[in-house]
Amino acid sequence: MTTPRRRGRPGHDLDAVLAAAVRLFNTRGYDATSMFDVAEALGITKSTLYHHVSGKEQLLSMAVDRAVDGLFEAAANIQDHQGPATVRLQELVRSSVLVLAERLEFVTLLLRVRGNTQVEQHALARRREFDTLVTDLVKQAQSEGGIRADVDPATAARLLFGMVNSLVEWYRPERGRPDALAATVVRLAFDGLRTINAKNDQGVEQEQ
Repeated sequence: MTTPRRRGRPGHDLDAVLAAAVRLFNTRGYDATSMFDVAEALGITKSTLYHHVSGKEQLLSMAVDRAVDGLFEAAANIQDHQGPATVRLQELVRSSVLVLAERLEFVTLLLRVRGNTQVEQHALARRREFDTLVTDLVKQAQSEGGIRADVDPATAARLLFGMVNSLVEWYRPERGRPDALAATVVRLAFDGLRTINAKNDQGVEQEQ
């Protein structure tokens, strides 16, 4: 559900309010952050803050929606691809890394919700919907012979996005270009760490 934007004082638009709130939610925790804290971080009064939003729960809802919406936008984009399911799965992983890099603080917050409020429960439900979408794509790739079939699809989907989600723990923009990071994640996820020669050597050993 899209939240209508309210116009505020110059320099204190809704995006600035949301960014300040998310930063506090991530550092202090959602429960420990008050509307007064958000207003103080922005250097505005609580009454001015309430001109933008109805309360803390609306800020949380907008924040987690921004993260999940990015993932579903990435998933929608690959639906137009006509290539094999494995290629579409790789593209979804790559695009999801870019979403994470672009919306780092929002994704970080999303991954920390535990279902303690209706907003969090809704966010978790949307995450499960996305997990199902990825699992179905893994199944398609397996049926086409693009990836190994001896791995449970749901487990493979969780492991793939467990790798993507782990980036919130250490990735920072100054560490490198997001597109290079995305390429590395895809390469490791789908090709592994061993070199071709190492794979061949292992195969020879197994045949002896």
